[in-house]
Amino acid sequence: MTTIATPYYLIDKQKLLRNMEKIAHVREASGAKALLALKCFATWSVFDLMRQYMDGTTSSSLNEVKLGREKFGGETHAYSVAYADHEIDEVISNADKIIFNSIGQLERFAGRAGHIARGLRLNPQVSSSTFDLADPARPFSRLGEWDVARIETVMDRISGFMIHNNCENADFALFDRMLGQIEERFGALLSRVEWVSLGGGIHFTGDDYPLDAFCARLKAFAQRFGVQVYLEPGEASITRSTTLEVTVLDTLFNGKNLAIVDSSIEAHMLDLLIYRESAKVAPNEGDHSYMVCGKSCLAGDIFGEFRFPEELKVGDRVSIQDAAGYTMVKKNWFNGVKMPSIAVRELDGTVKVVREFGFDDYAASLS
Repeated sequence: MTTIATPYYLIDKQKLLRNMEKIAHVREASGAKALLALKCFATWSVFDLMRQYMDGTTSSSLNEVKLGREKFGGETHAYSVAYADHEIDEVISNADKIIFNSIGQLERFAGRAGHIARGLRLNPQVSSSTFDLADPARPFSRLGEWDVARIETVMDRISGFMIHNNCENADFALFDRMLGQIEERFGALLSRVEWVSLGGGIHFTGDDYPLDAFCARLKAFAQRFGVQVYLEPGEASITRSTTLEVTVLDTLFNGKNLAIVDSSIEAHMLDLLIYRESAKVAPNEGDHSYMVCGKSCLAGDIFGEFRFPEELKVGDRVSIQDAAGYTMVKKNWFNGVKMPSIAVRELDGTVKVVREFGFDDYAASLS
């Protein structure tokens, strides 16, 4: 592994397997099906493992629909905030189910999707998010329909609903309470469809999550309304499976000890910048504190402040933890910073580089 040039994402299949086994337990105990949310993680080099434990994929665009069909298999659910005329037929040709975000889109395209299952996104106007940017139930949200009377008028054109209102929700009691509100508000509609997707954002693979209570709640929901339940785990599928391996390029003191590494949050872990969050470094212990900084020109390109047992020096390696979700799908060429390779640690412990990026990739992304 020391021969792999940093930066690179390292996906550990053994750690990924822990999440997959929890998903398999939920599928068996609750009867729910599980679809990988490609918007969070779409690194198809590990789909050979994941497809053994999941039922398929769900998407947010034409490209994701095609990737799910070609690289994962199983059920392929298509969703988009809005489909364009020039792409809708290709979306339909690659999907088993298509979920429309609005009644307007449903009315516009349902006729062309008559041979596959059609659904509609519901917006229950409640969510677990405390961050407006990521809140699907924010005021004036464009994400889904909420008017029961209007939805009633198109029930003959759909066979299911998608509801995505959980966001990094590790609180089962909150999930249970919100699902109860959904049942109360939309129950008459839910009992008339064949399937309901409860979306993603439910951190049921986390430590100490009450899996048995979660499974019982899903099963009770399915039985009450006579529906097949789907879950769309993204982060829950890949949490704590991956690191971003970086190398210290420089150290300096400017009121704090700083360490500059050969990576960038804006280019390689963009969610840290968007949501003003800190990266994770384990064990984050020791007498020496450093602000770990990216190498781009952005002043706020900072991974966070961490503690180390020894002083950092040029050439030292730092492992950024939990680096799978919303990273590889968002990585970009800002500043032309070298894009991380992607490496996989197989179940037998061997590590292989499955993708490298170079100048030709950078140039090809421009014109």
